[in-house]
Amino acid sequence: MKPALFAAIACMAPVAAMAQSAPPAAEMATETSTVEGVNKIILVGDSTTATGNGWGPMFCAHHTTHPTACLNLARNGRSSGSYRAEGLWDIALGEMKVGGYGTVFALIGFGHNDQPGKPGRSTDLESEFPANMKRYVQEARAAGAVPVLFTPLTRRLFNGGKVERDLDPWAEAIRKVAAETDTPLIDLNARSTEIVQALGPSVQNLTAEIPAPAEVAASAAIDGETLPSATGRPTPAPVPSDLRVARMTWVYDYTHLGEFGGKLFAAVMADELASEVPEMRKLLRP
Repeated sequence: MKPALFAAIACMAPVAAMAQSAPPAAEMATETSTVEGVNKIILVGDSTTATGNGWGPMFCAHHTTHPTACLNLARNGRSSGSYRAEGLWDIALGEMKVGGYGTVFALIGFGHNDQPGKPGRSTDLESEFPANMKRYVQEARAAGAVPVLFTPLTRRLFNGGKVERDLDPWAEAIRKVAAETDTPLIDLNARSTEIVQALGPSVQNLTAEIPAPAEVAASAAIDGETLPSATGRPTPAPVPSDLRVARMTWVYDYTHLGEFGGKLFAAVMADELASEVPEMRKLLRP
């Protein structure tokens, strides 16, 4: 046997002996302990928060401190009812119960898809919607998390130079639930409405997913109004079998966000959280 090979085998022998004497992994398992300084933020909501077309990705990427964990579980097209019905809330609750973290904060907001005219998603504003939001708060607390409610991001529709406040009733319902349940509230609807109004019907186009079509840009610039557009989500295009990633077809609308819009409203959320939820300040970056 060559000297080098003999030496290598000799070095491996103690390691092999240790491996044989080590107890099985199951026997080594102990109760999960909390790691000091490691907290968690979970985002629950619709497409205006979700990856790809919302503020959530920019929030997690740019406004949380190391080693805070930030998990975006918001999903396109979901309402306060369908998010639960599809089992997505069960996933969120499971994440709230994962051990090892200090404090887990659950940021929860719906409204866009709870509005009338959305089959399988719309909820009754007077009874079902507030009941859903209260239940989210109660179950998040039962899971050991700190719930934080936020009102829906405004749509960027203008009429005669003024933002059409079509989400005000749902924002108000969330404000009432927050007050009744003593839950921290981020009034994203109010802040985003102020910002979009200040931007105006033309400049607000910069926050959209894709550049505004020529006729949309022209109408906004001439008379201060936004033309009707689709408010639904883009749908996956057929994917050739030789591709490993999905391709999406995009539509311009006044609801969803591109990179600039995502960064803008992620910064707004971070600022509001630092103000309204003091215990989260150490987890946030401006």
